Amino acid sequence: MTFASSHTPKETLAALDKYIVGQAAAKRSVAIALRNRWRRQQVPLPLRDEIAPKNIIMIGPTGVGKTEIARRLASLAQSPFIKVEASKFTEVGYVGRDVESMIRDLVELAINMVKEEEKIRIEGLAEANAEERILDLLLPPVPAQPFDPENMDSLPATTEDAGNSTKEKFRQMLRDGKLDEREVEVAVTESQQGPMVEVLSASGMEDMQSNIQDAFSRMFPKNTKQCKMKVPDALDSLTKEEMEKLVDMDLVLKEALRRTEQSGIVFLDEIDKIASKSGGGGSGPEVSREGVQRDLLPIVEGATVSTKHGMVKTDHILFIASGAFHMAKPSDLIPELQGRFPIRVELDSLGKAEFVRILTEPENALTKQYIALMETEGVELIFEEDAIEEIAHIAVQVNERTEEIGARRLHTVMERVLDILSFDACERDAGTFVVTAQYVKDQLNEIVEDQDLSRYIL
Repeated sequence: MTFASSHTPKETLAALDKYIVGQAAAKRSVAIALRNRWRRQQVPLPLRDEIAPKNIIMIGPTGVGKTEIARRLASLAQSPFIKVEASKFTEVGYVGRDVESMIRDLVELAINMVKEEEKIRIEGLAEANAEERILDLLLPPVPAQPFDPENMDSLPATTEDAGNSTKEKFRQMLRDGKLDEREVEVAVTESQQGPMVEVLSASGMEDMQSNIQDAFSRMFPKNTKQCKMKVPDALDSLTKEEMEKLVDMDLVLKEALRRTEQSGIVFLDEIDKIASKSGGGGSGPEVSREGVQRDLLPIVEGATVSTKHGMVKTDHILFIASGAFHMAKPSDLIPELQGRFPIRVELDSLGKAEFVRILTEPENALTKQYIALMETEGVELIFEEDAIEEIAHIAVQVNERTEEIGARRLHTVMERVLDILSFDACERDAGTFVVTAQYVKDQLNEIVEDQDLSRYIL
């Protein structure tokens, strides 16, 4: 049972709060969208097929958490998730990627996800099979006994018991690690490489190249080669081989296609880059931008996309779009595409208070990351509260003076503050290093005060 099927929107919100500061409206919208997927699965047919996902547009400047919300949501939902830049797609006939390629990529991700789950399920059986194969390599076969009618009853039983007893002793030694230094010769299966084929052409040809490569790989049969390796490496290699044998790829493909159709999530970043700017006229790249929107429209509305693993319907895939919308507005998208994104959420710009929280509260907070990094050198890094306040203040100040890049500015500022320590940490004696507000000012004041310098450095 996945996270999405067993948690309420409030619990999803709480899980997102561990990594994302603020943006309550956006997190609330995606939590509801996630729960609605579970609700749809409980609705009886045929009404279930009529319920379409409510796609979302997240509007806000860069660095406020749009991508992170979508990424964490997919992780919580255990759903196939792909992030694509809308600006890399181009109208059919132009050089660029075909919009359908994102669905093909989503299918490949779903196959890998289901395959890994299946491998975890059969891991115990694969390990047992690999152990048996290692023991067969370690133990020479029992020599055949000459036929003796007088000892017909006793010999085979004695030989079999002795063989079993020895095998069990070796099994215990193997599990205890006493055979780790022994070398064995293992037959490793390898795929004979066919000729490399590269297709250089317009959009939509990536899939053709993949199909040609697959065809060549099937034409050239797999062969085996003998490799000498130590027992733990051989055990690991044979376990992987056994897993590949035990995984039922037909079931994996069937489940992967089902998950893609029923719970796939596509995150369309930079969607504002394909919106025609207000009053921009009809010349130049505007034609291509509108063409990309028209190509996206059937995918978002619900179409059947051909992949090498079968046909995939996009009717129930959840699309989450995001963009800064500085130069264009959501209303600049073509009306049909606007109608397919009924939920609009505006994300707030981040101020000093949010930066302080970002530096300290999330489970992957920047200060926690640097503390862990310095700990590997034996240095105990401590950030005083005033220092964190000062870092947040400088980040806001630089954002206001130069470009607004949101929380990403904190990475630049933090790296600059700890530049000297990061360089010298491996040569310092183990001990404590305290970052104070004064230390932050000493490292950054000269850069912050010189506006031209801060544009380049921070």
